[in-house]
Amino acid sequence: MENASILRVRHCGADIFCRRAPSCCPACGRSLRGAGLSAAPLRLPSPFRHGHRQPRAFLLRPTAGTFLGGYDGKSDLHVGITNSNGLVYNYNEEGVHRAETGWEQCISIPLVQPDMFGLLQQWDKLLEEFSVGEAWLPHRYEEHDHNCYTYALAFINSLLTAEGKQQMSKSEFTEKFVIPQTKKASKYITLHQELTAKDFYIVPLPNQEKQC
Repeated sequence: MENASILRVRHCGADIFCRRAPSCCPACGRSLRGAGLSAAPLRLPSPFRHGHRQPRAFLLRPTAGTFLGGYDGKSDLHVGITNSNGLVYNYNEEGVHRAETGWEQCISIPLVQPDMFGLLQQWDKLLEEFSVGEAWLPHRYEEHDHNCYTYALAFINSLLTAEGKQQMSKSEFTEKFVIPQTKKASKYITLHQELTAKDFYIVPLPNQEKQC
């Protein structure tokens, strides 16, 4: 069920979300055949990616479980950085890990543009060299002030510095890159949870009269 698609049908002045396209509108009972393009089922793109298939990216996932597997929106999140082959470098109280599995459902934020040839070539070397630094030894870990996010952002800032660009604060990076993605994820999780309990989830459209 975690990977089941979510469809949207628009009818009766509402967005109707479902797993399978209905033949009739669940709000008014009328046939959706010939109801126009807006009533055609549209598959919503999932905001989640297979992290090990996302090279040179910032990844975000629940510390335990998955986003679509019971995440309550309040539990701790864990972040990591992928190398060019999807190996996920991440830091916790045991030091830096290089994970080949466990990041199959993530929010992914690409960190390198296709035209950054120099960085593309050096990425793996820079990430490995950064990760063996003394700052990321296990005993340096501190849950709130020196954690997985500190590690990931410090690596990103080391790249910005090397390119002569200004470093980013945690709040700046979060607001600019993370929050837009987590908002999309939150909406998708809500729809997923609603459709786990029922066949349809109906959301009235703002400022639009019902058309039946």
